[in-house]
Amino acid sequence: MQLSKSEEELMNILWKQKKAFMKDLLDAYPEPKPATTTVATLLKRMTDKKFIDYKSYGRSREYYPLVKKKDYFSKHVNGLIKNFFNDSASQFASFFTQETNLSKA
Repeated sequence: MQLSKSEEELMNILWKQKKAFMKDLLDAYPEPKPATTTVATLLKRMTDKKFIDYKSYGRSREYYPLVKKKDYFSKHVNGLIKNFFNDSASQFASFFTQETNLSKA
């Protein structure tokens, strides 16, 4: 399963903070900040997808990632290689090197 762009943005905040309450997450967004209801919806979807979970403290929830950034990135890259490079890591590496000018570094 994959995250949307908005979910990835929120997930990156959670990966950086490790644990966070709604207020912490909202504070971490750049301006213009999304509405609280928007972030709440994203958190619900990400919880349903099993990317995050939370601990309840009264009426507050402390959210934390269930998926490591490295694991998500690895799965994402492997899917890219499979779908766009005929499951060939060497084709991907060749394309990536040519397109990013890493060979000149």
